[in-house]
Amino acid sequence: MSAPCLPAAFLRQPIAHRALHGLQDHCPENSRAAICAAIAAGYGIEIDLQVSSDGRAMVFHDHMLNRLTAEDGPVRDRSAQALSRIRLNHSRDETIPTFAEVLQLVSGRVPLLVEVKDVGGETGPDVGELEAAAIADLRDYPGPVALMSFNPHSMAEVARLAPDMPRGLTTSAFDPTDWAPLAPARCLELRGIPDFDRVGACFVSHEAKDVRRPRVQELRASGVPVLCWTIGAPVQEAEVSGYVDNVTFENYLSAFGA
Repeated sequence: MSAPCLPAAFLRQPIAHRALHGLQDHCPENSRAAICAAIAAGYGIEIDLQVSSDGRAMVFHDHMLNRLTAEDGPVRDRSAQALSRIRLNHSRDETIPTFAEVLQLVSGRVPLLVEVKDVGGETGPDVGELEAAAIADLRDYPGPVALMSFNPHSMAEVARLAPDMPRGLTTSAFDPTDWAPLAPARCLELRGIPDFDRVGACFVSHEAKDVRRPRVQELRASGVPVLCWTIGAPVQEAEVSGYVDNVTFENYLSAFGA
């Protein structure tokens, strides 16, 4: 499958993980406030998508509500309207945004890296609803954007729905102790990034502590951009420098590549 190119903007500006959160009060991850802070600082933005019960793409990291809000239960059990009324912890009045709202807020001003979460779990073929919702929201979006997922089936679906959409794989060492209930055999399979060509990926975003892995560096040597997640301090930037083309960072202000 042919792959579109990753826009060059993704290699010029460090990318704020879940937007530029946690460095000022009332600015939680994946919030409008964190997105505005990243834009003001000139950073790219990484966000996460989950699906609502009525098939809308929502900007939220976890499958469950309880870590980030005072509510409990799965995100996918609530409607977009209901989710949009739930206040995010550590904020005054920030609520869970829809993807459409975030796209309008960013409006192409900085590159937007979008992780489509593995809604079905265990990187299996139960995909389609969230991918279709994201693609629908992105119709006519004016700026640099790329989609990625740990689930190769998700990016294969994006390729089917929107062949020209830049897409990549979020990748990892896939240590089975960190990835339960994913089967060890599936972890071993994913570790080799076997689906890169099949899904028409044009980049990987790899676990920072594992970027020296030969398979990752083989892809980079062949011209594939390698991003990494998640850098938490300048010293970690220095450790990956020379192995990656950009970083996704949090809890400090990155100067990677400057």
